[in-house]
Amino acid sequence: MSPIKNLIRKLKYGEPIVVVSGLPRSGTSMAMKMLEAGGYNTIQDGVRTADVDNPKGYYEDERVKHLHEMDDKSWVKEARGRVIKVISFLLKDLPDENEYRVIFMRRHLDEVLASQNKMLDHRGADNETEDARMKELYTAHIGQVESMMRMRENFSWIDIGFRDMIDKPREQAEKINAFLGGKMSVEDMVAVPDKKLYRNKAEAK
Repeated sequence: MSPIKNLIRKLKYGEPIVVVSGLPRSGTSMAMKMLEAGGYNTIQDGVRTADVDNPKGYYEDERVKHLHEMDDKSWVKEARGRVIKVISFLLKDLPDENEYRVIFMRRHLDEVLASQNKMLDHRGADNETEDARMKELYTAHIGQVESMMRMRENFSWIDIGFRDMIDKPREQAEKINAFLGGKMSVEDMVAVPDKKLYRNKAEAK
């Protein structure tokens, strides 16, 4: 983004809100932890605690889950200059009064589904939709999200691959740092990804 465009956005919206987003089980919690390590203050309420599926925590705020049904979303302004996690399905429900810089996590859909199915097993729940159908739905959904972000002037985003975050953390940390202005601690970010937690793998394509 050009310096002039950056200044215009800042004057119009104030400090940007950094949003970590993506499909469920796509590495959003890891990205939140990296941003926290890099120096960002994260918005989280601690309601959802660490468990076997996310041993290092979820970094969530329960209010986000109700964005689609809220009339008053003024609380979102609290995240200006900070970072908040918003699942991809709720990005469209963010209010227009803020600028959003989105770190969008990408993960092979076979890995996403394997991780989701394992989580459902841990909770004793059934998966009511076949994986093949879920892949179709997720693919269509991501296309819709990309179109939405292109159309809204207050959104900008970069894609970060889950596998790249694990295998090439420095490269991804530097990419995120550049996108957010170049003031983060890359060294501290690089130390966050844990290969031992990469437990649902798919063949690279």
